[in-house]
Amino acid sequence: MRIILAQPRGFCAGVERAIEIVERALQRYGPPVYVRHEIVHNRHVVRDLEAKGAVFVDEVDAVPAGSVTVFSAHGVARSVEDAARARALDVIDATCPLVSKVHVEGRRYAAEGRTVILIGHDGHAEIAGTMGQIPGPVKLISTAEDVAALTVDDPDRLAYITQTTLSVDDTKAVIAALRARFPAIVGPETKDICYATQNRQRAVRDLARVADVILVVGSRNSSNSNRLREIGEELGVPSHLIDDASAVDPAWLVGKRAIGITAGASAPDSLVDALVEMLRRDGDVEISTLEAIEESVHFRLPARLAG
Repeated sequence: MRIILAQPRGFCAGVERAIEIVERALQRYGPPVYVRHEIVHNRHVVRDLEAKGAVFVDEVDAVPAGSVTVFSAHGVARSVEDAARARALDVIDATCPLVSKVHVEGRRYAAEGRTVILIGHDGHAEIAGTMGQIPGPVKLISTAEDVAALTVDDPDRLAYITQTTLSVDDTKAVIAALRARFPAIVGPETKDICYATQNRQRAVRDLARVADVILVVGSRNSSNSNRLREIGEELGVPSHLIDDASAVDPAWLVGKRAIGITAGASAPDSLVDALVEMLRRDGDVEISTLEAIEESVHFRLPARLAG
C-alpha cells in the first residue's frame, strides 16, 4: 500500500499566528485567557488550548469585565469590538491579516459609495465578521445563480469582495457572472485571494491524479476542509473528511492501493502523523510526499506578544 501526502497541507500562516497568540497570551498573562468563538475551526486545537487555560465563549458578554480576550482568526464585527470596549476587555486581535485586508477593501468600497457584494457562505464566522465591518449595504451571494436574483440601487456603483477560504477556482464563475451582469463592478485582484486556500486546493487536485481514495483531515465546520473533500469527489476519487484517525472506516480502504492524505488549513500536523501511523500498522507501506509549492509566509504577532 502507498500513502501519498499532499503538499502543502495543514496549518496556514494565519492559523499558526492565531494559535501562537493564544499560547503567548497564556504565558504572559496567565490563565484564564478568554477567546471569542473557536480560535480556528478544529476541535483538537480548541481542546489543547482549553487544557492550557483558554476559555472559549460565544460572545464577549460572557467575559468578566477587564479580562484578557482574544478575537479569533475569522475576525469580528464592529459591534463585537464595541461590546468588548464597553466591558473594558483587554483585547488581543488574532484576526488573520488576509481577512483584515478584506475588511479594509470592503470599507474602502463602501466609502466610495458602492454597494458591496460579498461572495461567501452564509453562517460562516468570517462572513459575520466581514459584513459587520462594512458601514454600508452588503449583499451576500454564494453561487453564479445568485447573481441573477440580485437587486441593486445603482448597477454602476458596485464592488465585490470574497471570503478568504474560497479560492480563485471557487469564485471565478461567480465573478464572471457579476461582471457579465454589471460591467462597471470593481473588485480586488486575484492575487489578493488567500494563498493557502488556493495552494491546498491545487495540491488535492494533484493528489487526485495518483490516489485511489483521499482522506482529508479537518473539522466538519471547517469551510476549507469541506471544500478539499468536495474537490476530490468532483475529480472522481472517493474522498472522506475525518476529524482524526479514529474516524476512518476500514471499508473505505478495501482494495485501495494508493491512499492520498491532506489536511485543512486549521488541522495540526500531529493528526496527519497519527493517521499515517495507524495505516502503517496494517502492513508494509510506502510513504511519499508530492512535490509542490513550499510555503514561506509568516505573519507578525501583535507587538505586545512579540519577542
